[in-house]
Amino acid sequence: MDNVAVQSPPAARDARSATEEPTGFDRFRVIVVLGALIALGPLTIDMYLPALPAIGNDLQASASTVQLTLTGTLLGLGIGQLLIGPFSDIVGRRLPLIVGTVLHIAASVACLFAPNIAVLGTLRALQGVGAAATMVVALAVVRDLFSGRAAATALSRLMLVMGVAPILAPSLGGAILLAGSWRGVFGALAVLGAILQVVAIFALKESLPPERRQAAQFRPVLRTYRQLITDRDFVLLAIVAALAMSALFSYISGSSFVLQEQFGLDQQAFGVVFGVGAVALIGASQFNVVLLNRYSPKQIVFAALIAATAAGLVLTALTTTGTGGLYGFIVPMWLVLGAMGFVLPNAPALALSRHGEAAGTAAALLGAGQFGLGALIAPLVGLLGNDGPAMAITMTGGAAVALLALGVVVRLGGTTEPAV
Repeated sequence: MDNVAVQSPPAARDARSATEEPTGFDRFRVIVVLGALIALGPLTIDMYLPALPAIGNDLQASASTVQLTLTGTLLGLGIGQLLIGPFSDIVGRRLPLIVGTVLHIAASVACLFAPNIAVLGTLRALQGVGAAATMVVALAVVRDLFSGRAAATALSRLMLVMGVAPILAPSLGGAILLAGSWRGVFGALAVLGAILQVVAIFALKESLPPERRQAAQFRPVLRTYRQLITDRDFVLLAIVAALAMSALFSYISGSSFVLQEQFGLDQQAFGVVFGVGAVALIGASQFNVVLLNRYSPKQIVFAALIAATAAGLVLTALTTTGTGGLYGFIVPMWLVLGAMGFVLPNAPALALSRHGEAAGTAAALLGAGQFGLGALIAPLVGLLGNDGPAMAITMTGGAAVALLALGVVVRLGGTTEPAV
């Protein structure tokens, strides 16, 4: 099924041909800048994870209620991308990026003074909207400049740069907690946002020329969204990407409680163990570049989802029976996260390759699906018990359903591969 030459839609091919792909040092510079910008989302999500128990104690909120602040962030990331993506197709990439970063900085400063969990959750949602600009614009710029396997390779490299964030974020948060309270985490996020604002202004050129921009009208935006959601292959790959991301957010939302409360790790040890999972994700995403020289993105996604489901079933069995203790949790979890490192760059690259004429809107719909589902998963882990089995069940479920969805649709007619 992967040997059939299938072409991308004509509009996508035209959009690709309008821009020459960067090479050499220019390619390296673009990827580093986009990686730095896209890291704001993971930093916003992960940096306060060690502080979740402290926030609950300080604001007198239950664990599941505190996790709703993470849900608020993910909702903001999802909704923000739906709004910012089409806007970036109309006015270009730089303006939405700059405005979104300013919003993130303002919300981060306001979090310093949040008097209760409800206000904190609202401000976290605004943080998410601001961070959404960096994420959707980075994906759209990749689609503006790269196509096919080159886009999948660029996304894999982005994950290398972006992956530093989840490795460092919990450790940075833990260090801040040693020096002060959880509110200091949001002060640090404000400073990081300001640094990335400078990067956005001075280091990123506009990648969408005026002649390729969409009309500044409401109906064309709706028409573009309708075109996207009626493209079965795009919807399939968006669902696969969202389910893969849901497995990742299961780990993010529950890991601080499982590792600190169930296994008794302190905040610094939690940061180290959490970083091990990020290393697995990053390492897989970089090996993905090697595999792309031999296998198609679709083949890699299939194999990775099978591996993730199998490792997830082992994780579920070990955590449910209590076998292996901490190592019985970490090792299969590491395997699941590693498998997701192959899915996360390839599924979006396949989806984006079909709609280069509306890369911002397509990236927005992809991101909204990923973070919208993540917003539902975050409190689900808490409702199921905030323990190892709860995380294992939600992660395995996401991988298994993604595999089932991809398999069923391919059987019905097959997904298309981008022209390369």
